[in-house]
Amino acid sequence: MPDEPRNPRIFISVAEQSADEHAAGLVRAFKLLHPAAQFNGLAGAALRAEGCECFHDMTAKSAMAAAAIARIPEGLRLMKRLRAHVANEKYDAAVVIDSPALNLSVAKICRNAGIPVLYYIAPQTWAWGWTKWRNARLRDRVSRVACIWPFEEPHFRADGIDATFVGHPSFDRLCALRVDEERIASLRKDAAPVLTILPGSRGHVIDEVLPGQLEIAKAVSTLNRKARFLVVAANEQAAEQINAVAKEVNPGVKFELLRGEADRAAAIRAADLVLVASGTITLEVAFHGTPMIVMYNTARWGYELVGRWLLKTPFLSIPNILAGREIVPEFMPYYKSTDPIIARVTEWLATPTTLARVRRDLQQTLAPLAKPGAAANAARMLDNLSGETM
Repeated sequence: MPDEPRNPRIFISVAEQSADEHAAGLVRAFKLLHPAAQFNGLAGAALRAEGCECFHDMTAKSAMAAAAIARIPEGLRLMKRLRAHVANEKYDAAVVIDSPALNLSVAKICRNAGIPVLYYIAPQTWAWGWTKWRNARLRDRVSRVACIWPFEEPHFRADGIDATFVGHPSFDRLCALRVDEERIASLRKDAAPVLTILPGSRGHVIDEVLPGQLEIAKAVSTLNRKARFLVVAANEQAAEQINAVAKEVNPGVKFELLRGEADRAAAIRAADLVLVASGTITLEVAFHGTPMIVMYNTARWGYELVGRWLLKTPFLSIPNILAGREIVPEFMPYYKSTDPIIARVTEWLATPTTLARVRRDLQQTLAPLAKPGAAANAARMLDNLSGETM
């Protein structure tokens, strides 16, 4: 006899926009296996669009580093509500995505309630000190880990964590995207060079990084009258903030503000060089093989007092971590002046052979990884996990 159809109930947790989008892909893949599956949890707009019930939305005001401190009271109240919720509800499994500051606590609550937990896009314990302690805490709080990088599987398994490499979810989207060649040509026109600016999606990152990016654009414009500048907003809220920051700093350089995934891809492909805020977006730039300068400008005191003693990876940007060497310059976690960045940008734009070499290096680094299937692979892991309790 065929197996009886299951209608699993899954608790899901995300804390920021990119995780929400990756989680939505997981939900779509899981519903191909179980069309009547129900999802409820800490959900953003993308998850809600897939039919997920929203217990609480953490994505609207997502934050990193010191900016997250202001959200501690909200988090404490949420954990209290969540304990009562999972104690009174019947869930077959839970899946938490990224954001360990929140999701390790969510995982602990779910696990204590007897709910098996899958961690998708796991904490980057390989990048930080106290790895054994961090991995022990992860092992105690989750049932399985769906890894997005191939080197993570042996890293976690060495400490007794049931981990499986599933691929990076960004490639599900990037491999399916068709970039409009005519749009690329229209963005380039007769400009030389084209500089694309990606200031991030979080409000505090835009505030910290965009002024420096516009300073660099101004310096390039003084040397290249035919230069063109494209600034890409992650969403409408980011677009409003970009305009506000540009008005405040008054950089004296004109730029075209673009929106949407299709224009972002075209702007990256049209660029001779991209100035990009650190984050998952650097993977997208690398996927398109466009040379980039990675920037981040966090609180200096926080890094000097704490961060520099905990970080153990020699590189901080995704392309360099994957390559195991510096392919692209990374000015992070903070920079005191944009002068060294301007010098590197000027040097690269004046040296086509350097830009060509960086393009080749990025393409060779990404080629083995740039395959779709992460969401489907993670969905199968979640299916197996939820099936164990039914």
